[in-house]
Amino acid sequence: MRSAAARTDPRRIVEREPSVASRRSYIAVPPDRWLFIAVALLVGIGLVMIFSASSATAYAEHRDTAYYLKRQTEWLALGLLCAYIAYRLDYRLLYRLAPAIFILSLLTLAAVLVPHVGIAVNGARRWLGFHALSVQPSEFAKPALIIFLAALLAKKNEKIISLAGGLLPACGAIVAVAVLVLMEPDMGTASLYALFGAVMLFAAGARITHLIAVGAVTIPPAVLAIIASPYRRARILAFIDPWKDPQNTGFHIVQSLYALGSGGFFGVGLGNSRAKFFYLPEQYTDFIFSILGEELGLIGTVSVVALFVLLAYRGIRIAVAAPDRFGCYLATGCTAMIVLQAFVNIGVVTSSWPVTGVPLPFISFGGSSLIVNLVAVALIANVGRQRRVDAA
Repeated sequence: MRSAAARTDPRRIVEREPSVASRRSYIAVPPDRWLFIAVALLVGIGLVMIFSASSATAYAEHRDTAYYLKRQTEWLALGLLCAYIAYRLDYRLLYRLAPAIFILSLLTLAAVLVPHVGIAVNGARRWLGFHALSVQPSEFAKPALIIFLAALLAKKNEKIISLAGGLLPACGAIVAVAVLVLMEPDMGTASLYALFGAVMLFAAGARITHLIAVGAVTIPPAVLAIIASPYRRARILAFIDPWKDPQNTGFHIVQSLYALGSGGFFGVGLGNSRAKFFYLPEQYTDFIFSILGEELGLIGTVSVVALFVLLAYRGIRIAVAAPDRFGCYLATGCTAMIVLQAFVNIGVVTSSWPVTGVPLPFISFGGSSLIVNLVAVALIANVGRQRRVDAA
């Protein structure tokens, strides 16, 4: 019999592919209520904060203080429908569909770069559709990459310890998606692909030395990409010392810190933010956590961080108890995607991470991000509906 440590190690999963798993190897379990509670609270906080943070801008632009709240509610309804479908289907179907999903994702990312097809905003091409109804393919590429990597790693099995035969093909998939997103340009999202991809590779059993070697190889191109781009250089310099140019390159960070500092322990009160009155840019999207900290104080920010930690804990538990490798890697990747993005966003608004333009999951305004994160949670819960007998 295996030891207790082996049964709880997420890097060791039953030796079965999803297509041939025996029904005797897993049991059906109720949905993870703590996972749903954490997500429901985050979504609820998000709706409240979007209304509060966007009310001034919404009135100035649309003469309707609830304009962005209404739009987010519409996206929420669509996201819940997509999440329900993702929860009810057998996640093992994605194992066979993974290559097609990944190729479709690459095609949509390439389409964004085509003139008169992709929507250009502020010099970046990141959207498809119309300005009033547009989607961001780089968001949908996140679950597509996770599904493909989960299927690839499940198929590679023990070969992942091989650099050429296991690790490099998986890294190639990450690089293919990241390069297309870098061309938009969107280095923040591209770096997220590398982060949650590395987590999945580690969970699959890749050698630490190989992961370090791959990371060392990717650092020089990343540095060159930063040096070659004036706005990326400005962001790095602003991260190092935002007070050196507080009215230009450091403006976002300085105003974000002012907002967070104004909140104190209990906050200035819900709806009473001053920074949202055109002092803090992107106050209801990338920097909504700053408004949350100003209005709800340290208590509010710590509560949000605690909810993401709870989500991470429940996601890891589900991954460990998954009935097959594909389910384990799928749950691991979806959990890492949400939690890493959350802490990168929080790092940005607290000046602990360079400005990347990454939204806060479930809380920032944005339809594509909300739908993708709800579907990711649904996939985690889907895997959690079945549990290995030895982990029950």
